[in-house]
Amino acid sequence: MLRSSTRVAVKSALHKPLVRCATVSQLEAVRSFSSSRISSDISSRNGSFNAVSRRSSGPFQFRCSPSQLNTRFMAVRHATSVPVPPMAESLTEGSLKEYTKKVGDFIEKDELLATIETDKIDVEVISPISGTIAKLNFSPDDTVTVGEEIAQIEPGEAPAGGAAASESSSASAPAAEEQQQQAAPKKEEQPATPKKEEKAAAPAPKKEEKPAAAAPKKTEVDSSATESSTPSFTQFSRNEHKVKMNRMRMRIAERLKESQNTAASLTTFNEVDMSAVLEMRKLYKDEIIKTKNVKFGFMGLFSKACTLAAKDIPAVNGAISGDQILYRDYTDISIAVATPKGLVTPVVRNAESLSVLEIEQEIVRLGKKARDGKLTLEDMAGGTFTISNGGVFGSLYGTPIINMPQTAVLGLHGVKERPVTVNGQIVSRPMMYLALTYDHRLLDGREAVTFLRTVKELIEDPRKMLLA
Repeated sequence: MLRSSTRVAVKSALHKPLVRCATVSQLEAVRSFSSSRISSDISSRNGSFNAVSRRSSGPFQFRCSPSQLNTRFMAVRHATSVPVPPMAESLTEGSLKEYTKKVGDFIEKDELLATIETDKIDVEVISPISGTIAKLNFSPDDTVTVGEEIAQIEPGEAPAGGAAASESSSASAPAAEEQQQQAAPKKEEQPATPKKEEKAAAPAPKKEEKPAAAAPKKTEVDSSATESSTPSFTQFSRNEHKVKMNRMRMRIAERLKESQNTAASLTTFNEVDMSAVLEMRKLYKDEIIKTKNVKFGFMGLFSKACTLAAKDIPAVNGAISGDQILYRDYTDISIAVATPKGLVTPVVRNAESLSVLEIEQEIVRLGKKARDGKLTLEDMAGGTFTISNGGVFGSLYGTPIINMPQTAVLGLHGVKERPVTVNGQIVSRPMMYLALTYDHRLLDGREAVTFLRTVKELIEDPRKMLLA
């Protein structure tokens, strides 16, 4: 015999449309009801499934055919598992950032289901099928590992638009009724005549009590005046709150500290006259935008200058590997890009083989991906030399930190008009400070200064890049 709770579940499942027969418990109750001993008559009438119980005064009518019910039942029992996708060889876990859907929501195939935050990038979890979200196994900020089930999806088609509209209208109707019911008592509770009578009777006692109430009011004003004249920090907010560090920020902190502890960092400085570069931009920026659809900036020229200077000082582009020095015949330049989540360094590969404008185009492409949060691990893997442009934020002077296991990093700063001596004359020129931080274990001072001076000379006369 079925329990009363089971009969209730059966009724709720039978008298709802197919799209409403969604939960496993309801469908299990329907199937057990149809095969239980208390059922004396099971027949099919006009495409509906009818079952009559001996203890019931009337039949329970199924609103779906047996084949539809069985299909729905099997769909629930065979929900598709959605695993955490592979991230990279070095990444095995991450933190769940957010789900884009809730249990019961419909999701299309290849639609974004969730986002997982890792040390370097955000990994997107894509729905493998179209269907309804049956289960979400984690909460935001939970740690998930590769291959672990993150959700379950019941395969099926999207619900009809009419059903959704009716649900929204039925949900809004009770809310409107409740608002009307809450507003009605407020109007009834406002008495009209008693207030008028009280107002009419009030003036006589007020005249008699006025002299007595005047003295306390003065003393209250005086006390408040003395309190306000005394400064107190308790008048301002003193609240504090903590926010959990995201994985990228934790990884950045770890790597920067590793760089400080590992490399024998030393910084050398120089200044460069940007007059020639600014004049070059002024002459050709409009033409370059029309023909190449790219804005002509400083990074392409500095990147090209660094690749040419590295040919003379190959150790700048090298690295320490155990007890050996690794030299490279290519230059992959990491470009530091600031994002809301932290600093990332996408890589322009084989910059030595690209033209200035090709480097600019690649920097623009990678910068957009970084700001949109679309960078992949392949975009940031490797890198043999880093350029950080703090000048875009107005930086005048600074010492960049080496991006391990690289050997050097070039820091660019803001362009400022300063008085300088040219041919014995004091003139105003647009000047920029350059800072090269290098690992003294591999690079000596002479080589570092020579590298930076070469970059300075190529920027002050860009025509030399054609002759290198």
